[in-house]
This record gives sequence, C-alpha cells and structure tokens, in this order.
Amino acid sequence: MLDERKATILRAVVTEYIETAQPVGSSHVATSPEVNVSSATIRNAMASLETEGYLHQPHTSAGRVPTEKGYRFFVDQLGGPGRLGASESQQVRTFFARTHGEIEQMLADTSRLLSNLTRYAAVVVGPPHEVATVRSVQLVGLTQRVALAVIVLSNGAIEKHTIELDLDADELVVSTAGTRLAAACVGRTLSEVGAFTTALLGVGQGSEAAVDRVLVAALAVLRGDHRHEEQVFIGGTSEMAAAFDAVGTVSEILRILEQQLLVVNLLEDVLGRGLSVAIGRETGNEALADCSLVVAPYVVDGEAAGTIGVLGPTRMHYDHALSAVAVVANRLGRRLSEG
Repeated sequence: MLDERKATILRAVVTEYIETAQPVGSSHVATSPEVNVSSATIRNAMASLETEGYLHQPHTSAGRVPTEKGYRFFVDQLGGPGRLGASESQQVRTFFARTHGEIEQMLADTSRLLSNLTRYAAVVVGPPHEVATVRSVQLVGLTQRVALAVIVLSNGAIEKHTIELDLDADELVVSTAGTRLAAACVGRTLSEVGAFTTALLGVGQGSEAAVDRVLVAALAVLRGDHRHEEQVFIGGTSEMAAAFDAVGTVSEILRILEQQLLVVNLLEDVLGRGLSVAIGRETGNEALADCSLVVAPYVVDGEAAGTIGVLGPTRMHYDHALSAVAVVANRLGRRLSEG
C-alpha cells in the first residue's frame, strides 16, 4: 500500500502520461490541483515510486512513465466503472432503441458502437446457440419441395433456414410438422433437440410418413454443427494504428484479433480470473504486453450470455473505457432479453 502523498503523485503521473504519452516530470506533477507539496518532495516521491516498481525512467534526466504495477494501482483506485457523459449515454440509448433485425447484425453494430465510444478496438462475443432455449419454431412452405424454418432463441437470436425436402409436401403436411416440432422443442436447448427425434415421428404411413420426412429434414437444420462455433465481432481495428507508434506492434495485435478462438479464450480467461481490466502481461499473451483489455459479460434472461470488451494501449483512459463497456454490456443484455 502507498501512503496518500505517493498515491496522489502516482495518480497525477498516470493521468498526465495517458493524456500526453510523454514521460512526466516533477514540474508537470506540481501543476496538478491534487498535489500540494513542493517540487523537491515530488521528486523524492517519484524516485521512491520508481524504486518500488510503480514508475520507470526511460532515459536519464527524463521524466517517468507508469509500469504495469503503476497502472494496476491506478485502476484499482478507480473503484469500478463510473458514468458516461450525457451525450454518449444518449448515443447508446438511441442505438439500442433503433437496432433491429438478426442478432449477428446487432452484435456487429454493437462492436462498432463501442469502438466509436472509446476509440479503441472493440470485441463482442456472441452467445453460444447450443445452450440457448427455443422460444418459438415456425415452418413455412415456400414450394412443394422447399420449406423455411424460423427459430427464435432465448438469447435473442432469430435464425432462418431453408429446408430442402425429398418429397412433395403440401401446406397441411408442413403445418402439422411445424406444430409437432414446436411442441417438442420450445423451452428446450438446441443441444437437446436431437434426443426427441424418435418421439416426434409418427406411425410412418400415409400423410404421417410425409410429416416424418419433413421433421427429419427440419431437425437436421436445428442440430447444425455451426452453432458450436462462437461468433466474434470486432470493430475499430483501424483505431489500433493510431494508438501505437511501432508498426510491428500493430501488425501483431491485428494478427491476434483475426484469430477468433484466441480472442474468445483471451476474454474468458480474463473474466475467469475475476478481472475486469487486464494490463500488459496480465492478459496472458506476451504479444499484448503494451495493451490493456477491459471486459464485461452481458446477461440475457438472468444468465451470462456473452462477453464484450475493448483493447487499447496500456495508457488507455481506463475510467471512460470501464464506463463504456459497462453501459453497453447492460443495454445489450436488456435488448436481447426483450427479444
């Protein structure tokens, strides 16, 4: 623990460095309204903070810059997310009031919203479909050999799938198959649907045989393997170029963001360790040593459904990033719960 004087001086150094990206000298710290001690006292405190690992002096006679330990102290002192500004809060409310359509488009648009709010790269991990329950299923005949399945899930997703049939099916057959399918599937997860295949099938003669064949084709769609792949939406990757001077650093970060499984594991690992902010090597990825990650889960119908976060430089505006991530996560969860 730091005494109040050192803590105040450290906060002043971190705040100044976040704003300027330049090593901070004692003369700059002395102008902070929170610091009410002499320049000599500031210099001694900064030297002590360097010895204790909170600050680093990149060059002799230069000012100091925060270390990971210094940033961690600063973030922990924030005490969690604050409030967004009035105009930004209105921007978020307007966005979610107007956003409609399928969940994939909504999540992609949400990643861009979060990037616009923070000026960092934003990540939104979609809810895994295999654990979502079915709210409704409808089968609609398009032609005698083609039907459309519309599935509404508890995580807010709306799926539409074209089903090719191996027989001519009239409107009554498709309607009967849809009614039977809905009765068996609503309230259950998609991963449970396969267990009901036998129970759904009829006696296998006459019109029942036609209904059975429509059901088999529809169930094949509902059990699609693609649902086991978590969807990742990334917005604002161009913001990374402005945040870092080194081209190599930007290239490595962009390479990581292109690997969806790596991004999902990264966010889940940070949350699994009970963190909302991972700084530098706390991310667990050496390539992100100059980055920080702010993450939060979003909740749909009382259950954690997915994750959002922003990735930026270690000198990010943590208070604002925490606020933006918290607000967007809350609004996204509410929007998906409403369906």
